Amino acid sequence: MRKYFGTDGIRRIANTELSPELVYRVAKAGAYVLSKHTNHTPTILIGRDTRISGTLIESAMVAGFLSYGANVKILGVIPTPGVAYLTKKLKADASVVISASHNTYEFNGVKYFSNKGMKIPDELEEEIEKIMDSGKLNDFSAVNDKIGVSEIRTDLLDEYVYFFRKNFEEDFEKIDMPEDFVVAIDTANGATSVVAEKVFTALGIKHYILNNTPNGTNINDNCGSTHLDVLKKYVVENKCNLGIAYDGDGDRCLAVDEKGNEIDGDKLLAVISNYMKEKGTLKKDTLVATVMSNLGLKKYTQRNNINFEETKVGDRYVLEKMLKEGYNLGGEQSGHIIMLDYNPTGDGILTSLMLTKIILEKNVAASEICDIIRIYPQVLINAKVSSNKKYDYENDEEIKLEIEKLEKEFSGNGRVLIRPSGTEPLVRVMIEGTDKDYIKTKAENLARLIEVKLN
Repeated sequence: MRKYFGTDGIRRIANTELSPELVYRVAKAGAYVLSKHTNHTPTILIGRDTRISGTLIESAMVAGFLSYGANVKILGVIPTPGVAYLTKKLKADASVVISASHNTYEFNGVKYFSNKGMKIPDELEEEIEKIMDSGKLNDFSAVNDKIGVSEIRTDLLDEYVYFFRKNFEEDFEKIDMPEDFVVAIDTANGATSVVAEKVFTALGIKHYILNNTPNGTNINDNCGSTHLDVLKKYVVENKCNLGIAYDGDGDRCLAVDEKGNEIDGDKLLAVISNYMKEKGTLKKDTLVATVMSNLGLKKYTQRNNINFEETKVGDRYVLEKMLKEGYNLGGEQSGHIIMLDYNPTGDGILTSLMLTKIILEKNVAASEICDIIRIYPQVLINAKVSSNKKYDYENDEEIKLEIEKLEKEFSGNGRVLIRPSGTEPLVRVMIEGTDKDYIKTKAENLARLIEVKLN
């Protein structure tokens, strides 16, 4: 069990659990682990979102890196995928994003990326933790002329804008865009607030911007990909063709069709994989998703002769599978969509541009383009259990029998997924099926049984 890192870096309440002292140690240990095999002075990039604690955490990270002897480029506010892209482009040795993604402003976090612009694997995070707690950090202090130097490079945001122009400008120029076509964009008062409008303007896409005035404490506050109601209402009232919502650090995207219906990550994966298969660009005709993806996505792939590969929850595990097997499209229901032909991490703006391009190219409404997938009702109930017993459901005969009974009853038109929480004394019971009321009752009954047996 890791002490500091979770499924997506370190994430805690800023300046208490995520103290400057802890961040300094994370930085110094990370600089050592990620650059120990280089024979040159390492260069590390730092980007952040719009949280009030961002500059505090940034300062502590810079101090840790410089103390180790690494040089630092401070990118300022920039989406996570922008940092990943620039890490590769500038051939940096590593990079860090300071963000707590979709969490509220009082949280912040640290996510490391390798020199390939990819989230580092579990093993490297574990190695960083060992160094942090080993008492060896003082051994890695640079002295005299070996101390690192930092420079502010907020101008590199323009390189990220150019990345989108390079990949999409010609495509949108070829499309006969209707004059009344308009997109509503919710930047969640987060990292995309500095760049989304520039990108859509550069590509000639008419748009309205919502929640684009960050003040340090309003990131994800009733806005963005985790709070779609405001965007749904805006799209319908202003007769927009599409609504787009990013999360706080810009690596996720969810959308809203012209009728105000949500287009989640599973629908996005279906639309994009269908388009890529038609174009012959879907490698090995395969889509990668996690065990939390809707059963409807698997049914869609079966109907359309697309191979479906499943991983455990977390976009890093989706990426690992893609890299290992040579696939180029994968993602999560939450809106992390990885298109490896463009960027080695989820990229909200990239996803939204791809969706916009497909809608315009096919000249159909957003609602119509999603008809290729039927989303099954999904119910998630948390069962409170003893911390030391949350994995025991696998060995309990009564629980196993109840799960088997339910799955037999569904006959392929539903499923049961049991998943212990990585951080809390909870077992998550997720059931899918055709009748929401029915599966809700079944999920509640199963959760109660798990609570009785595992306490």
